[in-house]
Amino acid sequence: METVNLQQKFALFSEHYKPHIVGEVNDCYVKVVKLKGEFIWHHHDHEDELFLVVKGTLRMKFRDHESVIREGEFVIVPRKVEHMPVADEEFTSCSSNPNRPSTPEMLLMKGPSRASRAFDHPHLRSA
Repeated sequence: METVNLQQKFALFSEHYKPHIVGEVNDCYVKVVKLKGEFIWHHHDHEDELFLVVKGTLRMKFRDHESVIREGEFVIVPRKVEHMPVADEEFTSCSSNPNRPSTPEMLLMKGPSRASRAFDHPHLRSA
């Protein structure tokens, strides 16, 4: 059993829409990812997906509505539901550089990990 420090994990990469696996829970991967701009409309045939916002704000577009997910909040997207994550550039105030743009950071859980290793979109296949 190991403790995972999310700040340390996020500091290891800068690319957007490329999830990195930081653990597994039962049949689900636990991933960290940085988002900026719009992703694509997509759905997952076999997996539900949890988006927990660690830093920033996420807009999750659905075909019939849009949800705003803020730091410390999460949304679960059920399998087969079309969605498009959108991360508008956020401005945060920090002591070293006020009004510095920051990239929203979030934790993803998507399962089952062992039953379906190939994901729906090329950006997710490398995770």
